[in-house]
Amino acid sequence: MGPMIRIEEEEDYMSPPWLMPMLRGSYFVPCSIHADSNKNECNLFCLDCAGTAFCSYCMVKHKDHRVVQIRRSSYHNVVRVNEIQKYIDITCVQTYIINSAKIVFLNERPQPRIGKGVTNTCEICCRSLLDSFRFCSLGCKLGGMKRGDQSLTFSVRGKHGREYQGGGSESDEATTPTKMRKTNAFNRLMSGLSISTVRFDDYGLGSDYRCLSSGEEGGLSFSPGTPPIYNHRNSSRRKGIPHRAPF
Repeated sequence: MGPMIRIEEEEDYMSPPWLMPMLRGSYFVPCSIHADSNKNECNLFCLDCAGTAFCSYCMVKHKDHRVVQIRRSSYHNVVRVNEIQKYIDITCVQTYIINSAKIVFLNERPQPRIGKGVTNTCEICCRSLLDSFRFCSLGCKLGGMKRGDQSLTFSVRGKHGREYQGGGSESDEATTPTKMRKTNAFNRLMSGLSISTVRFDDYGLGSDYRCLSSGEEGGLSFSPGTPPIYNHRNSSRRKGIPHRAPF
């Protein structure tokens, strides 16, 4: 009993508490609660509850929770990279593009026969990989961590090298979508702009100039003021002195 507890504690230390339940979960089976409903396959997993897989009808019980969708590729369970990389570091795990989406496999996929010319294979299940990767799945990376490789981690690193288990963010700005950040920056820029008229008599200019000051940059740009419009219709006309042509 003691050694088993020690192994479980080591696994929890090396990976988030929800990773092993997600890897060992049973997916694409009919939901026992919504057995009479259509499309009731269990293909969702809640990272906060770390329980069993559930169907889309059970989502009401996981409101505001971190939920990822499990998909199938060649009879193997996969998850999209843009969903899972927010919560764990998938470095060294090979990714694949399926249906225009980048995915990563959950568990190992042993390859009994290695093809000719293969120079790199998974360190756990020996599946052929590209040269820049070490593992073919999240489960194989966990297996590499159990072997004592200190360079491997599932912790997501934020700014300044800080580690966050389960995708914790370092600041509110880091979790703000890019479009919202650009909008807020534009609003701050527009609110900091002001147009004022200053005189430069002390500098010998003797005319009005417009000063455009920016709250973001603190710089000044000067441009001459608009000259007054001269109305030629109201001005009095004087005929010039006639000149005779020379003889």
